[in-house]
Amino acid sequence: QVRLVESGGGLVQPGGSLRLSCAASGIIVSSNTMGWYRQAPGKQRELVAAITSTGSTNYTDSVKGRFTISRDNAKNTVYLQMNSPQPEDTAVYYCAAKLRFTSIFYWGQGTQVTVSS
Repeated sequence: QVRLVESGGGLVQPGGSLRLSCAASGIIVSSNTMGWYRQAPGKQRELVAAITSTGSTNYTDSVKGRFTISRDNAKNTVYLQMNSPQPEDTAVYYCAAKLRFTSIFYWGQGTQVTVSS
């Protein structure tokens, strides 16, 4: 059974920083593609960042240079470091895993990130 548990969300000031964590069980993060998605009210869910089993990373253009996805294989945890977040980054952030060799996705429960002064 796969479980993804996000933490680290909350209220942050514009220009501050925040680190989201995704603790995984039932799936090895280093063997699969892991990602962070976000969904703002009235908007479609969008991929923010992803990291593959080879360590390659991809980011949506709007967060390049500000956000960093990483993993700690020993902890089986994926992180999203959010530097200089802006109000438009406000959303519920979801951790996701794509099971290798399949198109099967697993989702965490989401964590709210609010960027406001």
